[in-house]
Amino acid sequence: MRNADLVARDLKSVWHPCTQMKDHESLPLIPIKKGKGVWLEDFENNRYIDAVSSWWVNLFGHSNDRINNAIIEQIGQLEHVILAGFSHEPVVNLSERLIEVTPEGLNKCFYADNGSSAIEAALKMSFHYWKNQGQPSKKNFVNLANSYHGETLGALALGDVALYKNTYQPLLMEVITAPSPDAYLKEPGETDEAFALRQFEAMEALLAERHHEISAVVVEPLIQCAGGMRMHHPVYHTKLREACDRYGVHLIADEIAVGFGRTGTLFACEQAGITPDFMCLSKGLTAGYLPLSVVLTTDTVYNGFYDDYETMRAFLHSHSYTGNPIGCAVALATLDIFRDDRVIENNRRLSACMAESVAHLADHPNVGDIRQHGMTLAIEMVKNKADKTPFHWKERRGLKVYQHSLTRQALLRPLGNVVYFMPPYVIIEDQIQHLARVATEGINIAVRD
Repeated sequence: MRNADLVARDLKSVWHPCTQMKDHESLPLIPIKKGKGVWLEDFENNRYIDAVSSWWVNLFGHSNDRINNAIIEQIGQLEHVILAGFSHEPVVNLSERLIEVTPEGLNKCFYADNGSSAIEAALKMSFHYWKNQGQPSKKNFVNLANSYHGETLGALALGDVALYKNTYQPLLMEVITAPSPDAYLKEPGETDEAFALRQFEAMEALLAERHHEISAVVVEPLIQCAGGMRMHHPVYHTKLREACDRYGVHLIADEIAVGFGRTGTLFACEQAGITPDFMCLSKGLTAGYLPLSVVLTTDTVYNGFYDDYETMRAFLHSHSYTGNPIGCAVALATLDIFRDDRVIENNRRLSACMAESVAHLADHPNVGDIRQHGMTLAIEMVKNKADKTPFHWKERRGLKVYQHSLTRQALLRPLGNVVYFMPPYVIIEDQIQHLARVATEGINIAVRD
């Protein structure tokens, strides 16, 4: 089969996500036949390094033998069973393992099948907990400017990226937005930590004044991924945990994108030394293989629902594929790889290579910032380096980087003007250096007038 054959069939029947389909009148759709390791291959034997881990999900490469075998073994045993009133070994094993590796105090696991669904469950749990405690007025949620938490209506309301949110604003609940600790916005000479502490003052004041009506604060620890890979210092979350405790407000940590090693530690919350009331995980939970998500929470929250049925305090929330055994088996295999292969330690070497490979771009006249947390690195293109004036979004400069990368055996998928690397952890140094060369070429092409 030729690429064009499948593309023609696709465009007659498939509506692709996060896409203006009319773009594909001129922008080629890339049909993928197979993947192995960091490589994706189309039907004409063209290969591409998956530098974005197929939307930030793939950890250990495509067609990983250990994960493949875990799927095969589980399919032969049990493919699915209702989790209401029933249980199975993979979900129990996974829950025990997650409790072991996540911050201390997260002792209960509630499963869903994607990141947005995990956020929805956490929002409902938080509100319902306060209602069960006789505080139904605590129904509002606080987010950070430039945040993103998913596309379902509750999760979308918690976001602050206009591109995704504005069209649906009339459908969304009102939220309270606090200033972001995004280090890109700091003053010249100001440290990331000092800026985060300064930005936290507004959050402190907000919680002090309105805590009686606030159910939870929802944050993406360390990296606002869909908001342009904007990064901040962990001290913000240390202070936020203290303030939430002081004012009786839940803290929801959305680690859907940043969990499982993306920031240099297994979970971003570790760098702040905190335990949130709710931690939402997905994406890397199954190393990019299957849709699965989980909300981890505390015994305190769990016990707020534990009562006789007649009291109507139960959390009556469910998904058909909650705790799917195959997904759980894959997640267990993923955790085994982290344990057996010293992944976090090895990633330190890879992240250092990433930093070194793009260091030369710091002097580029159209690079306003290079930032990194662990295995996530971002390069922000600007029109004017001195004052960081951005290119107008309608110019679609990032698209030019994407188009160039495909001609050079790489998949780079910029967010607006931000070129980023978030590769699978099986990438090697030569491949990282190739990505850096391709990104440099693409940026030089993209910034031309």
